Amino acid sequence: MPKYLIEREIPGAGKLSAAELQGISQKSCQILSGMGPKIQWVQSYVTDDKVYCVYIAPSIDMVQEHARQGGFPANRISEIKTMIDPTTAE
Repeated sequence: MPKYLIEREIPGAGKLSAAELQGISQKSCQILSGMGPKIQWVQSYVTDDKVYCVYIAPSIDMVQEHARQGGFPANRISEIKTMIDPTTAE
């Protein structure tokens, strides 16, 4: 199943409180539950003004639908082709 990196532009994301992040996470999980098991949220990284999320889904369309239902921005969605890390050099 394809894996996607979603870039979400959210001004002030790095200043969101733990309670705000929890609320966003709960909303996302609720929508994912309603969409069925084919789409999965793996993890997200919060920076000053962006959130980068990794999802597993059968298509970009499904990732876009999750964003639409949640009212979350999805400014850029890129399919992850492969992963590398320091062990790749060995």
